[in-house]
Amino acid sequence: MLTMRARWRIFSLLLGPALLALAGCGGTVAANPSNAAFSVTPGTAAIDTNCTGCNAAGAASVASLQLAATLTGGGAAPVFWSVEGGDAVSGPGSINQNGQYTPPSYLTADRVEVVVTATMESGLRASSKLTVTPGFLQPLTPENVALGANGSTTVTGTLAEAGGASSIHFALASSASGTEGGVGALSASRCQRGSLAFTTCAATYTAPAAVTATGVTYVVATVGAGGVESKASAMVLVNAAGVTSNPASHQGQMSAMVALGSSGGNNADYDARENKIVDCCSGTLGALVRGPGGREYLLSNNHVLARSDHASVGDAIVQPGLIDNSCTPLGDGPGLSAVASLTGWLPLKSRQTNVDAAIAQVTSRSVDAAGSILELGAKQADGTLAAAPPGVSSTGGRGEAATLELKVAKSGRTTGLTCGGVAALDLDVTVDYYLDCAETKPYLTKTFTHQIGLSGNQFSDAGDSGALVVDAATAEPVGLYFAGGRDAAGVSQGVANPAPEVLSELGAQMGGSYTYVGAADHAVSCLNYGDSTTAQAQAHSISVAEWQRGQQALGEARMLVNPAAGILGVAMGKSIDHPGDAAVILYTDEKMTPPVTATIGGVRTLQIPSTARAVTYGVAPQIPQEAGSVSLSSAVLAQAVAVKQQVAATLMRRNAAFFGVGVGQSLDNPREAALVIYVDRKHLPAQLPATVDGLRTRYVVMDRLHVTRSYATAQPAKRHCGLKPAESSFNPFNLLPRSLKLP
Repeated sequence: MLTMRARWRIFSLLLGPALLALAGCGGTVAANPSNAAFSVTPGTAAIDTNCTGCNAAGAASVASLQLAATLTGGGAAPVFWSVEGGDAVSGPGSINQNGQYTPPSYLTADRVEVVVTATMESGLRASSKLTVTPGFLQPLTPENVALGANGSTTVTGTLAEAGGASSIHFALASSASGTEGGVGALSASRCQRGSLAFTTCAATYTAPAAVTATGVTYVVATVGAGGVESKASAMVLVNAAGVTSNPASHQGQMSAMVALGSSGGNNADYDARENKIVDCCSGTLGALVRGPGGREYLLSNNHVLARSDHASVGDAIVQPGLIDNSCTPLGDGPGLSAVASLTGWLPLKSRQTNVDAAIAQVTSRSVDAAGSILELGAKQADGTLAAAPPGVSSTGGRGEAATLELKVAKSGRTTGLTCGGVAALDLDVTVDYYLDCAETKPYLTKTFTHQIGLSGNQFSDAGDSGALVVDAATAEPVGLYFAGGRDAAGVSQGVANPAPEVLSELGAQMGGSYTYVGAADHAVSCLNYGDSTTAQAQAHSISVAEWQRGQQALGEARMLVNPAAGILGVAMGKSIDHPGDAAVILYTDEKMTPPVTATIGGVRTLQIPSTARAVTYGVAPQIPQEAGSVSLSSAVLAQAVAVKQQVAATLMRRNAAFFGVGVGQSLDNPREAALVIYVDRKHLPAQLPATVDGLRTRYVVMDRLHVTRSYATAQPAKRHCGLKPAESSFNPFNLLPRSLKLP
């Protein structure tokens, strides 16, 4: 995510009698993709409501199917586009005059057919027939879970279909998109269908009776067939320690003193349309801080507690957040508790602020006075993790500075307790903010400087905004998580405000001194789902042209082989810093540290320490040591930071695809630092330099920081106090997300 706001959205659905009457309607349609003057491509296509199989990005980077009208003699045909057919209730979808088609957000039948027509001024027409099937409406729940031997959990998926007979097929696999592997057992799928609600299917996963080694198993859910298959997966950490952790424990209402790391937000954080609440959003209640006069405050993000500068002092802060209470505000029904009153926030619009933070004064006896955070403590007899305060004894509650590759943990609303690593320091990053939960009304784009980049499988997701990031070894506060997403390899990438800077800015902007409330330093029972960055990079295919470029550089590299100088041999490889690039492997004597150039003939190099025997017999490794196994000296880091500070603003200004630049460790050669550059996957430049001012570059390709996955529920909307009933023509499905968008 990186979301900007990694807070969740939830959509309330009002399904009326019209849907019941029309569900399942629809007929066969015909198409004619060509005539004497022009033709339409593709002539036929099959996609789903997620737009799986689409080939372009439309408005707001939403996936869409790009159609083209081409004159018989070549060139674009001047045509007007229209669309008809489709679902009896949700319609045919939409197409703009550039030929970008977006399917309806849901269906009331297992499949519908749509005709897209291109018409010239002369009246000549050509048309394409599209088959649309239901896709997933939201990710599986839970998205991640930790289980010990014999532990079990129910995994649930929701289809964008009301009525119909589609089902979700569940299977165990060793990868998120795989079809086989994994450990444990899975029950048969069981589904609930109805004309007034979306289809939900569930299966129960059970871990093996004995677990000797910790590993990850995926529950992969599939819907559709015939080349259009939507997939979603849940990650299960089957662990030998016997720890049980389910993010659901962070999402419900707490009966007594609230622990942090739980769902929460502003009681007014919802969107209304036609006098109905149509969606809402919330995040995580991150930590307890003590301010002037000993008063205690909840700490979270501005965009979680203060609605991105648009709240009012005194607003009720509730637990859980509205997303976990069917968008029902406090006073409109049960399920919420007022735990604090919004006190102040650091304005996002101000150029004087560099963190996304807000505080709310705690209501008497509503929040755990010790500042305990869910699952931050030791394993209990039943396998669950106890709540515990963060560590504050080493820093006096001021928080510690992050270091590169530091192992960190966070406890958040959506993914619960997870661990990852610090991947980038001194990160400058731009983040888009919106006025509404649906992210349709832009507010501002803010550039933050000197931030912390975080990385790790399933480390964070939308809704974890506001979570406190701590040192896994001491539980000392390191940062305040505020943005995140997933890169092209499926690895979570997050951004946090440095913990000491959060307190410093609170003091400077609001007056007085602030400290984190906690206890003695202690280790966190880390739940680490791994990091698939290297594996995915090595699985990435290389084009023929890139391979030929690598072979040419390999010829030059052979001239460098000199065992006496520490260069034992060379080979072809693949870059990890930039997946898809060829690389030349330089095998170096593990007892020596010969200088290695970042490129040879313009091709990246991988330095791999080894022995002459391993190289001779062809058993030397194909990938370098993991980042973090080699510590970079302060001098090397300082030099890299100096380069970054000179070039970051220029890089981001000259190329809008670059939305973040920081300093990290090269994955091609962990003995060297690298510029970590975050690149918009929707606008990926044709050329990405292997070095900048002599410093290696490492690219994180992902969606921009305002992009997040959208979530919905399949239950009727409720009447809310102070809001008039919606008109009978209101169709809540118009507000549903069209696809599950990866960060």
